[in-house]
Amino acid sequence: MESIEKTKKTQILIVDDEKNIRLTMSQSLEPLEIPLQTAVNGEDALLKLRDFQFGLVFLDLKMPGIDGMEVLRRIKEDWPKIRVVIITAHGSIESAVEAMKLGAVDFIQKPFSPVEIRDLASLVIEREALDEESVIDYPSLIDLTKRHISDREFATARETVRKAIAADPAHPESYNLLGALLEIKGDWLEAQKFYRAALDIDPTFKAAWANLERTTSWNKFGKIDLGPDKQEKKEEKTRETGTSERYKRWIQVKDTSQGHKWGDDEK
Repeated sequence: MESIEKTKKTQILIVDDEKNIRLTMSQSLEPLEIPLQTAVNGEDALLKLRDFQFGLVFLDLKMPGIDGMEVLRRIKEDWPKIRVVIITAHGSIESAVEAMKLGAVDFIQKPFSPVEIRDLASLVIEREALDEESVIDYPSLIDLTKRHISDREFATARETVRKAIAADPAHPESYNLLGALLEIKGDWLEAQKFYRAALDIDPTFKAAWANLERTTSWNKFGKIDLGPDKQEKKEEKTRETGTSERYKRWIQVKDTSQGHKWGDDEK
């Protein structure tokens, strides 16, 4: 909770046109002791964003008037440092993935539990608190790499993940992330080498298996799996088998023959 303590001045904004969702989320986040506000629609959210300083926004996509996608675009134009988590209905994954391509850091599906909301908020805030200069341990370097990917800072992400490999070359996650970055860039064959390297270290590493299977298939359309986050790793330790599917970082990608791909704008 140390990183949460450091960010208590950061406010959270909940944007949803459903009163029960706003109330449930507010009550769920109270234990974090971070100031929060709510907005009933997109217009209300933009007004509060102009008047107050927020570090994290939970944003519903489907709202009357200015919808969540337009609010997200304006946040990224006017307040690019604000982290946005998308609230989406069951079965609306495609819209959530599109929102992540615009700069959202994650999404959560309705219905959700108070624990899921708190864990996701804590994860985003803790990752934001990471300092590039002071981070030297492997787990923090991995989290920082994922943050750079969420921010579409791909060159910086590559530098950070290479630091992670240097810090501890015996873990598969860094090789999987390097493969993901190469895939985003469009270098499928080189990406596959690093997915295989991850599996050489740990043949059970599911993210690398999924990525390798997709990139070697006829139709490469799919999702890049960046691997488990802290919450998933904790759950893995308490379960004999299986891995929770919560909070995976997905990036929608397409075969290079199908046009623009996230990462085309990388300089």
